[in-house]
Amino acid sequence: MITIILSSLLVLLFTFLGGIHFYWLFGGKWGVHKVIPTKANEATAFETPPIATFMVGMILFSFGLIYFLKLNLFIPPVSEEILRYGYWGIPFIFILRAIGEFNYVGFFKRVRGTEFAEADTKFFSPLCLGVGVIGLMIEVVKYI
Repeated sequence: MITIILSSLLVLLFTFLGGIHFYWLFGGKWGVHKVIPTKANEATAFETPPIATFMVGMILFSFGLIYFLKLNLFIPPVSEEILRYGYWGIPFIFILRAIGEFNYVGFFKRVRGTEFAEADTKFFSPLCLGVGVIGLMIEVVKYI
C-alpha cells in the first residue's frame, strides 16, 4: 500500500515538474529567473537552449511514467529487470543533485547569496533529496 501511495506521489510530482518545463519551453515566465544557476554577480552560469528545456521536460515525464508502471495498473511494455534500473537509478540521480556539484547547485554549493542559490537551498535541493529518499523507500519497503 505504501508503494502505491509513494509511487503515485512521484507520478504527480514528475508530471507537474515536466509540465513546468514545457510551460517555460513555450514562453512561460513564471519562476524562470529562479531556476537557472547564477554566478555571484548574478550573471547566469550557463545558457539553457530550448532543446535542453525540452529534454529535461521529457526526462521528467519519463520518470513519472516509470513510477506509473510501478502502480501495476497494466502489464508494462518492458521487463521488470529493466525497470529495476530506473527504480534504483532515479533516486540516486536526485540524491546526487541534492548533494550538488560543489559550485552552483546542491547543499554543498560555494556560490551563495544569489536568487537561484537561495531558491536552491530552500526548495530545489530539499525537493531532490525528498524525491531520492521516497524512491529508495519504494524499493527498500519490499525487503522489510
